[in-house]
Amino acid sequence: MGLTRVLVKDGGFGTQMTVHVGNSVDGDPLWSSRFNATNPSAIISTHLDFLQNGADIILTNTYQSSVEGYMEYLELDEEQSIELIRNTVRLAHIAKERYLSECYQAQLSVPEGYPLIIASIGPFGAHLHDGSEYTGSYADYVPAKEITDWHRVRIEACLEAGVDALAIETIPCQMEAEALVEMLCDDYPDVKFWVAFQCKDESTLAHGETFADAATAIWDLLAERNAQDKCLAVGVNCVHPKFVTPLFKSLNGERGADEQIPLVVYPNSGETYDVDNGWQGREHCVPLANYVPEWAQLGAKVIGGCCRTYARDIRHIGEAIRDWNKLKKLS
Repeated sequence: MGLTRVLVKDGGFGTQMTVHVGNSVDGDPLWSSRFNATNPSAIISTHLDFLQNGADIILTNTYQSSVEGYMEYLELDEEQSIELIRNTVRLAHIAKERYLSECYQAQLSVPEGYPLIIASIGPFGAHLHDGSEYTGSYADYVPAKEITDWHRVRIEACLEAGVDALAIETIPCQMEAEALVEMLCDDYPDVKFWVAFQCKDESTLAHGETFADAATAIWDLLAERNAQDKCLAVGVNCVHPKFVTPLFKSLNGERGADEQIPLVVYPNSGETYDVDNGWQGREHCVPLANYVPEWAQLGAKVIGGCCRTYARDIRHIGEAIRDWNKLKKLS
């Protein structure tokens, strides 16, 4: 599954889902994951919104899914919690089947194997509900094995239900990314994945490591294990879009086109979050589609959206990506 053309990833799942469920997502300790249990039809509809607006890739709604969270906030037992994670992946499959059926009826062709269903594997910090997914502070006191053991439960549930790859995403610290990549190489040699870091500025991970160093460390780790073909891309998500180009230049700016590390990017809209007033500044945001050519030039192979990006944003990103892919074919 080496990526030859640039692919369109979906947008902010919790953001688009508000179209179907209203503004009841933010502030919930389970975030949008609660609706996997309480409103599965809204999950399917949200996936379909992105597919109908041109997404090549949809991520399962499992970012905030954990056995501990479901046991505490939905009062499920361990096996029921794992089954809910599996079932959440199945909802993405239902959406894909409905979309393919719509395409068939409309006589629209879809590339073989697409759309891809990729499991959202959010960071260890996301289940702590203390904001540490945006600081990576747990890297200083939680052993790597505890982190990978925690991830393994959700990863296995997603793999059992059937996904094309894993999105190891919003990772705030180098240690967690390296530990996960080592575990995937050792224990799941056939599984493809990407790794997307959470960055706090134009050069640094949330926890303070340099993005270029962390991404290169992952790429070198894969090279040592002869496993670079397992990794679809390395990159960033849940970041301000203005940080992306300098981050990518720091990694790929000096590399020739053949040496570029394949990149994935799905930033936030550019709005900023205020604890008292919520999201602010939409009217000042540069449309994400405007950035597509510069990100693709720097090696981006997957481009989509994260917080505050809707299906319409993905439609515009998709149009820009199709223009880019056409240009690349001509050249």
